[in-house]
Amino acid sequence: MAGSDVPGDGSKASGAMLAIGELADRIGVPTHVLRYWETRFPQLKPLQRSGRRRYYRAEDVALAERIHHLLHVQGFTVEGARKALSESGAKAAEAPAIETRAQAATGNGAMGQAHGVPVAALVALRERLAAALD
Repeated sequence: MAGSDVPGDGSKASGAMLAIGELADRIGVPTHVLRYWETRFPQLKPLQRSGRRRYYRAEDVALAERIHHLLHVQGFTVEGARKALSESGAKAAEAPAIETRAQAATGNGAMGQAHGVPVAALVALRERLAAALD
């Protein structure tokens, strides 16, 4: 697996840069998708060497994996994923403090909540949506 530190298994060390084809294989998208993402996500800026060959650093790889997750797993639009990334970057420093205060105020830990929303509220919403579809 790419990212393994075991020498001789044909993979790169975890800190090694990946070429565009290696990253595309790793996250399961064609190379042209990565190039497109570079035009839509200003945070994704791989190094470009001679011949405009792209090399992705560890932070670029993590960002590309996050973009893939937002778009292909969570179903965000490109614009929605851009907003989610910019909001998560702006709120990253304050999020732990807010979550801790909210948990202290409500008495809820990580159990019983999904991304800061009480599970009971999500269940009620699901029931309302199901009723509306019937």
